[in-house]
Amino acid sequence: MDSFEGDFPSKENEKEKTQLQAATSTPGKKLWISCDQAQLVTNLIRLVGAKKVIEIGVSAGYNTLSMALVLPEDGRIVACEINEDLASIGKPVWKEAGVLRKIDLRIKPAIETLEELLANGEAGTFDLAFIHADKESYNDYYEKCLRLIKKGKILVLDNVLVSGKVLKPGKSDRAAQHIHQLNEKIFHDPRVNISMILIGNGITLGFKL
Repeated sequence: MDSFEGDFPSKENEKEKTQLQAATSTPGKKLWISCDQAQLVTNLIRLVGAKKVIEIGVSAGYNTLSMALVLPEDGRIVACEINEDLASIGKPVWKEAGVLRKIDLRIKPAIETLEELLANGEAGTFDLAFIHADKESYNDYYEKCLRLIKKGKILVLDNVLVSGKVLKPGKSDRAAQHIHQLNEKIFHDPRVNISMILIGNGITLGFKL
């Protein structure tokens, strides 16, 4: 399957390629999301006609750019990142691509931003939430994002396989334990319909009922 996928690489425009190069050429920095995962998310944005998006875990901003490029002119991404050095990699490319105005970057713990959005009356106003951050906080992110997105819209959780460790998480592997517990919870959660996609390190799509 991997070799088959390799014969059909994801389509990227020049802006995304520039972002990818900026992210991967910086010593010690990682992209955190594959090109085909980013393409899946942008297709979901198109599918639901999203205008308002939450991203938890910006990293170098590749996925942020991909989403901003397909959002309408009045679209908005609330982009949560705790590492300002990482986020700074993306800013010049966002500006060059003409999408900086669509990106509301919040450099603080994501849980604080989510609580602020809820306190400001933005529950049920977002079209898509994308979570790819610290595993120990996934459950909190899930619960708050589920309140923030509209019914019929999508919650996307990345890295839900934790390199296969979720099948039998070790006693000392807290990240795998947290994701294993969350996977079980989401599977039985009557508030969502789910699909798990074996792309990258595993993605779960939760469609809010």
